[in-house]
Parts: sequence; structure tokens; C-alpha cells
Amino acid sequence: MSYPTSLPLPSVKLDHGFLAGRARLVRDTVIPWQWEALNDRIAGAERSGCVHNFQVAAGEKAGKFHGLFWQDSDLAKWIEAASYRLATHPDATLEAELDRLIATIAKAQQADGYLNTYFQLVEPANRWANLRDCHELYVAGHFIEAGVAHFTATGQRSLLDVVCKLADLIGRTFGPGPDQVPGYCGHEEIELALVKLARVTGGERYRDLALYFIEQRGQSPNYFELEAKRRGEDGKLPWHMHHDGLGTLQAARPVRDLAEPVGHAVRMMYLLAAMIDLAHDRKDAALAEQSRGLWSAIVQQHLYVTGGVGPEPHGEKFGEPFDLPADRAYAETCAAIGVVMCARRLLDLDLRGADADVMERALYNNVLAGLALDGRTYFYVNPLEVVPTVAKRRYECHLVKTQRVPWFGCACCPPNVARLFASLGAYACSQTPDGLAVHLYAGGEARFKAGNVPVRLRAQTEYPWQDRVEFRIEPAQAVEFTLQLRLPGWCRAPRLTLNGAVQEIENVAGYARLRRVWQPGDRVGLEVPMPVERVRADARVFAAAGQVALQRGPMVYCLEEVDNGPQLSALSLPRTAKLEARFVADLLGGCVVIEGTALRTPAGEALYSTETPTPAVAPLRAVPYALWANRGEGEMRLWLRET
Repeated sequence: MSYPTSLPLPSVKLDHGFLAGRARLVRDTVIPWQWEALNDRIAGAERSGCVHNFQVAAGEKAGKFHGLFWQDSDLAKWIEAASYRLATHPDATLEAELDRLIATIAKAQQADGYLNTYFQLVEPANRWANLRDCHELYVAGHFIEAGVAHFTATGQRSLLDVVCKLADLIGRTFGPGPDQVPGYCGHEEIELALVKLARVTGGERYRDLALYFIEQRGQSPNYFELEAKRRGEDGKLPWHMHHDGLGTLQAARPVRDLAEPVGHAVRMMYLLAAMIDLAHDRKDAALAEQSRGLWSAIVQQHLYVTGGVGPEPHGEKFGEPFDLPADRAYAETCAAIGVVMCARRLLDLDLRGADADVMERALYNNVLAGLALDGRTYFYVNPLEVVPTVAKRRYECHLVKTQRVPWFGCACCPPNVARLFASLGAYACSQTPDGLAVHLYAGGEARFKAGNVPVRLRAQTEYPWQDRVEFRIEPAQAVEFTLQLRLPGWCRAPRLTLNGAVQEIENVAGYARLRRVWQPGDRVGLEVPMPVERVRADARVFAAAGQVALQRGPMVYCLEEVDNGPQLSALSLPRTAKLEARFVADLLGGCVVIEGTALRTPAGEALYSTETPTPAVAPLRAVPYALWANRGEGEMRLWLRET
């Protein structure tokens, strides 16, 4: 059985339009800015300490460890992002900077392969003693991903050798053998990283270890309970586990028994990503079916309209089905990135347009909202409704912000956004056994082979502001292959042309399928009309009852105080109100806004009254949710009462 596969990053270039602009922002601004943050050189940002910690561990300077015990992972994700940057846009200065950093990391690594600056500098006697809480394998996983990315981008083994040595130590330490530890990490990540390492090195032992970690998770006797007894913590749980216990870590039962998403949202999505990877590589039909079942439960019962998951601030976790509150939505940026990761992996199992739709929804809305237009500030938490004065009082969590900030003490999200957008080409399209499938529409080109014939596919588009994508196919010679173009689920009436002639669409699982002998200069046009639409939640989503969200194409919209005045909750949208979309070149970098007429209920003289208020007509302007909070602090609201 042959599966679709991502094209190598250098084979996909995004050079114009919306997504290309965000990728360029990450390449030119975000990655250098984050390097400054990791070196503690940004005034007003919370201190990172990442580079400092490695320099101390390597003996290059004196000092003490700074930060959280998973602090190293921030640097690993940045290395991964910077490596993707090198793969698509070679840069001798950045490559030299990485070489120096990797040399420091290699010096910090212990002789047996161990690498974790917190335990090396703070608790050297407690290696692997608290897998439940201390993220050692999670950190290792991110370094493994960084090593794979760096090797793939540069061909150099400097970091790959470091992470292979680390992975081999982990393989000797953990497993079913009499002298091995039968444990696994409290925060999944090592599993999917080991699959990547197996793919690039050919080392099947790494894939075997990934499967062991997944199969061992939640088995009885429960490793985390035994581990806690050894630490003298029997019956004690950290605060974030008080409600769901080991379910918070997806460890209350064996993974193959999971039918619903549970616990910490990022961990759940990373676990699911690894499950999909292993189902793919091992051709494990049962694991693939279970992965599909978990994905369906997430999409049908736990997904915000913005593509986010994990509504609960307490424990950063999934809630009950259909419990998707707007004002206290946590919807962590990393969790939405996990949604994108899982959707993309599912497309490598089999092409289903619905999965790419979810990938697009999460990417264009929740993920992008996590990054400011200037590329220098970030959201960790992404609510769908904000009243700043209330939010600041309601949440004790320091990660909940009403304006983006330059860095976090727990800075998992900023470098996660960077590595996603630096590798965006891997999400845009797939090489299929008989051609190419396009998942995301962006201006640029993809180079691939149809049989032995090189082909260049060039896309011209201003998507998502405009609704047309023009493809030009340039094979080195006439060649037969299948081109598949995603038909977005939100599009009611797509239109396809070939060399100017309208074509009947062959819709196969959400993709328009065109198989022919392609000639140099062939042109394909895809129109995906984007009327303004009102989205209503399932009646079981009680937090959105009687309300609508506005959507145009892949973008979900929201209202901001700067456009509509304060007390956004006083606005309602008549069912018959006309709404129009208009491109505004000088707003938020250039975007389409939605404008119309709403009703505003006046404030009353008493807290409660039996009088019927008389609403006044009020103008309404909505902007893409991805672009909110770029014009100062103020109220924001996504769901509107419909009257």
C-alpha cells in the first residue's frame, strides 16, 4: 500500500499572498527575535535562560540554572524552526550561529548521552525519578525533532549524532527488560519524535521504542503510581491533576482503550499524532481506526469554531463534550498546532478533504491569533470573548493575557508557532502515488516528479481575501498524472476550469480530481466563492445558544471595541441584516472586513427591569479573529446574539 507523503521543504516555495506573508514574517522577524529572547536580550520580556543554561552545563560560563525544568525544550523548538528556515532560505550567518550553539549543546551532553540542563545542574541524582511531572522525555523528544530537522536541512550530523546518542540512552533505559524502567513520559512528545528519527536514520529500534511508550501508557500496575510511591508521594497529585487524576496525562487506562479525548489538550494531540504516525509506518489498521475515532470525537464534540481545543484553564485540558465556553476558552496556541499536526498526518493515511478543512480552520484562526502582526509578541491562551477588566480579575493564571506579550516564563507557544510556519510547505501539499494533492492554497510553487518527469506547479492567488487560485503546470515533457485540489467544505459552489474551459468536477473525498496527460503551460483555475456566512453551533453547545459567528472562506470573524465601541454584549444581529465583505488595504496589513447593521440595546437604569428596552440601530464591523488585538487593548467578541 502506498501513502501520500510530504514534499521536501526546499521543493515548496511560498512567495506571495497571505500565508507566504506569515511565513516570511516568521523567517525574517520571528526567528531572529526569538533568538534574542532565548539569549535574554529583550527588554521587558520574561527571562528565558535557555542559552545560559547550556553554556553553564557545557562549562563555558559560571552560573545557576534558570527557569522551569522543561526550559530546554524552548531552545530545541527554536533550533527546529531555524533549521527549516535554512532548508528553504539558506543563510550562512544563521547556519554559523546554529553551529556554535550545537557545539555548546554537544559539550553539555554527558558521556552516556544524557542531556537535560535542569537535572544536570540542579538535581543530578534524580534523573528519570519523576517521569510523571518532570518532562525529561518530552525535552528529549523536542531535541530529537530539532536534530532531525537540522540534518535534513544541512546534511550535517552534528546535532543528529547528539540526539541519536540521547535516543540510544533512552532505549537502553526504558523497556520491558529486567534491567529497564517500565515507564513513559507524563507529557507526550518523545513518541512522535522517535518516529521521525527512525524515518531519517532507518533505525527501526527508535520506532519500536515509540510503540513501547504508547503501548505501556496506562497499563496496570500503573507506572506513575509506583513511581510516586518510591518518591514517598503515594496518593498525592499536583494541582493540575486533582480533577482527572492520571486521565490528565492520558494514563488512566491503556491508550488503545481511549475512545474520547481526555486530559491536557497538548499532550492528547501529541499522543494522537504519534498514534497516526505509527499506524502509518506499521500499516496498523486497528491503530489507524482508533486514531480516526479519537479524531472524530475531537472534531465533532470538542473543537472550537476557531479550530482550537482544550477549553479548561485548570489543567489546560479537554472538557465535557460540547462544553465550549467563549469567555473562558483556554484554546492554547500549542494545542491548535497539535490539531494542525494531527490533521496533516491523517492526510498521509488517506486523503479526506474534511481533515484538511480542520487543518485550515485551526491554522487560519487559532494558531495565527497567537502571533502579532509585528512578529514580536504572542498569545498563549486564545479566548473567543474578552472584556479586559473582567478577564484580569477572573484568571489567576499568568498565561492568560488581554494583549500579546514578548515572551513567557513558560514559552512553549512562541517557538512552536515559529517551527510550524517555517515548515509550512510540508502542510501545503502531498506527493501521491499517482501525482500531487494540494491541501492549502497559497501563492508559490511546488516541484515534484510524475514518474521520472520533473514537474513544476505554480499557484497564483490572493487567497483567502480573494476566491480564485490559478495553477500553471510545467512538466519537463508531456506526462500523465493526477492533480487533486481540495474543495473546501465551507464552499457551496466551487468552479473548475482547464485551459479556460469549465470542467465538471470529479469530487473524490473532498478533492477535485483531474487525471490527464499534462502539457507544458496547461492552466487550471479553481474558484471557491466566499460569501459571508452565519455559523451556528450545535444546540448542545450551550455557551453559543441563540448566537451566530461570522465566517468568510476559512476566516472566522470577531468584533473589537476599537471598531464597534464598548459593551459588545449589547450588540445583536438581526437575522435579516445584510452583511457585506470589503477589502481594506490599510487595515491590519490589508484584510477583508465584514460590515453591516446591528442593534444595540441601551444600558438600563436598574440592574434588573421589567421594561422592554428599545434597541438602536448601530453600525457593525467584524475583522478576522486571527488579527484581533493588534490595535491596543479592548473588548473582543466572536459569538453574536441573533434576533
